[in-house]
Amino acid sequence: MYIPSGFGETRQDYIEDFIRKHAFATPISADNRRPVATHLLLDLTEGPASRLLLGGHIAKVNPQWRTFHDDQEILAVFSGPHAYISAAWYSVNSAPTWNYVNVHVYGLPRIIEDNVELYSLLKRLVDRQEQHSPAGTRYRLETLPKGVLESMMHAVVGFEITVTKIEAAAKLSQNRNPDDYRNIIEKLRERGDPPALEIAEEMMLRKTD
Repeated sequence: MYIPSGFGETRQDYIEDFIRKHAFATPISADNRRPVATHLLLDLTEGPASRLLLGGHIAKVNPQWRTFHDDQEILAVFSGPHAYISAAWYSVNSAPTWNYVNVHVYGLPRIIEDNVELYSLLKRLVDRQEQHSPAGTRYRLETLPKGVLESMMHAVVGFEITVTKIEAAAKLSQNRNPDDYRNIIEKLRERGDPPALEIAEEMMLRKTD
């Protein structure tokens, strides 16, 4: 990923929190030199020797999983908030731009063959999302009839990606003077749409780092 000077993000805790918050990612691999991609949930965990791992599953009818080879890196893109920044918000003549936060994760994939391991992965994915629902209403894999669960598991392919490299960019007007920086935050808040408000919040957090 090209990262403009001054906009690289290196804080490991921030990056890991970002990946977990924006877990609906885009893994990209190559099929005969042609890129292929799918949009799906990836779960970040820590494996042996503190290696970061991404776990996920893909529909068995989706041919992309056949491009996953344990000696060939794939790329998972995690996209965060983004918003247009008008040049009218600056105190000097300049060009409009776009503020954003993105993370690219490279890694080596492994297809999960063992059903016990696959079930553990699927349960973790479900439980992590269901924790946001009231306790008495949460969906749980362990409550499904055995035949239904087996049918569901047979329809997917689980995989794990051992992370080899992470690149992160947080382009949040860090190159602007303090007055312009504050004005951009105010204008984004005035605009009021969710992406603008998220970018304004990211800028406020960065301002107080």
